[in-house]
Amino acid sequence: MLRDGTVRYRTVVDAGRDENGKRIQLTITRDTKTAVKAERDRILHQRSAGTLIAPSKITLGEWLDQWLEYKRRDVEETTIRTYRLALVHVRERLGHVRLQELTEDQVRDFVDELVATGRRKGGEPGTRLAVSTAEGVLTRLKEALSRAVVRKLIAVSPATHVRVSLADKKTDKRERARPAPWNVAEVQTFIRGIADDRLFAPLLLSLMGLRPAEVCGQRWTDIDLENGVLAIATTRTMVGNHRVLEKDTKTASGERSLPLPRTPWEALRQFRALQAAEQQAAGEGYTYSGYVVVDELGIPLNTRQLREYAYRLMAALGLRRVRLYDARHAVLKALALAGVPDVILAAWAGHTNAAFTKRKYVSIEAEDMRGAAEALDVFHGGEQKALL
Repeated sequence: MLRDGTVRYRTVVDAGRDENGKRIQLTITRDTKTAVKAERDRILHQRSAGTLIAPSKITLGEWLDQWLEYKRRDVEETTIRTYRLALVHVRERLGHVRLQELTEDQVRDFVDELVATGRRKGGEPGTRLAVSTAEGVLTRLKEALSRAVVRKLIAVSPATHVRVSLADKKTDKRERARPAPWNVAEVQTFIRGIADDRLFAPLLLSLMGLRPAEVCGQRWTDIDLENGVLAIATTRTMVGNHRVLEKDTKTASGERSLPLPRTPWEALRQFRALQAAEQQAAGEGYTYSGYVVVDELGIPLNTRQLREYAYRLMAALGLRRVRLYDARHAVLKALALAGVPDVILAAWAGHTNAAFTKRKYVSIEAEDMRGAAEALDVFHGGEQKALL
């Protein structure tokens, strides 16, 4: 009974245990015994059915910390770092919100604001963020919230139906220039221009579709120079662009063996002989690591060093500067246009899904369709006449 004489009814219901195994008890207070009983029965029924969402004060930021720890079981250290960086924006703008109070409107407004001002300049939010980056942030947030649904912290994810707006996608497409990978002529110019370079062979591996981390992870024991076969089992990647992490391939399909084209095959033979001569000349000053991509004293190069080395060569040859990883796009596109079957294309790339390989790496430009234009010339009744 309250001080003013009003009678209210209260009971306590056992609602199970929380994330740490601590007992959860819910207090129900209503104006009538019937209302208290109805609410108690509802809670007990939902608990029995496994659908009860117990009240929780956990914030979105606190849940993201728990989710990242959970993800450590499934993904590489480098991937966890990528997830953590992507979720920085979420923490800053929504991390203080209680998980059970987060709404779809808040998530949608966050995404709109992220695209508009999410790019950082000097550590502060600034200009428009690439739509692809914003979509990556939203994907991670959706995954974390979906896990919260599984753990019965929330009934439904407020991010399920949130998308980057069509207007933002159109603006991004219109304003953001995306450098294209090298075309065939540029690839061939690069190959001719570096033919006498010490790292000709390793750079050719990038130009047959290997990821930079796969190139730097190659050991001589992975290469059969007698039969011309290269095995990919180890990668040497960078964490935060400053620490080398050696690990197995990103996925099971990434562990593969590839037949060597003749030019890289012969280049690797010559590079192996060159390293033997360098080791003999350096004597005790040489460090033998077994890696293919090493300097004159046998010290392994990392992906950043290989990338910067390639950039210097590109500049010297007057070529557009592209990432070595983008050479992978040019290679896989060339294989696709040459008629290599999809299943072989995916296996060469180290993927399990051929549709993903073509969607991600094979973009068709106007010049690639020149053969179709020539076929139409025949269809139209003859050779194309010279234009006056």
